[in-house]
Amino acid sequence: MAEKTKIAVSTPIQIGGNVITPDQLAAIAAAAGSDAHIEITPFRQIYIEIPSSETARIEKELLRAGLEIYPAGSVIKGLIACQFCNGAESAGLRTAQSIHKAVAGIETPAPLKIGYAGCALGTSEPLLKDISVVKMKDTFSLYIGGEPKGIKTIFAELLVSGLEEDEVIPVIEKILDLYKSGAKGKEKFSKFVRRMTVEKIRELVC
Repeated sequence: MAEKTKIAVSTPIQIGGNVITPDQLAAIAAAAGSDAHIEITPFRQIYIEIPSSETARIEKELLRAGLEIYPAGSVIKGLIACQFCNGAESAGLRTAQSIHKAVAGIETPAPLKIGYAGCALGTSEPLLKDISVVKMKDTFSLYIGGEPKGIKTIFAELLVSGLEEDEVIPVIEKILDLYKSGAKGKEKFSKFVRRMTVEKIRELVC
């Protein structure tokens, strides 16, 4: 049996949220093959296995279809964003795209969900993500430590508010560096936050 490689495929951060075209669906189906097991993940990604020997060709076809490709496994998944219903500028589409580009695919001790909401309505459920950015008029608030799994949901706590656009990514990068250097083995981010405390993390990254 030919060796397989698992990849994560997603649509870009865009107006309308997680929309996908028929041509993009066809490209994913063609890449996976007729007998494939295709997994839709909670991270707004689709996992497919492709022949390792054809990885370059298949990834080129998927990129041509307007899709994005990331490694599977313990990495930061693509940004989970809202639908930008207030418009690209008001909801901060450019900021969301920049965050996505900066963090998606980075290896972490455990898989991470990073969310983005363009307003306080929070349709992307930012308080249930490991790290979330919420646009509040002309500034941004950053929350950490959300945990949606289990029967005792944990809501993310406010780390810092009033951030300017160019301050958001540097703070997220500091949080990620702290997590990668301080996690115990494959410690989940929410447990890491509870152990470190939000107050201590705020001292170290803000």
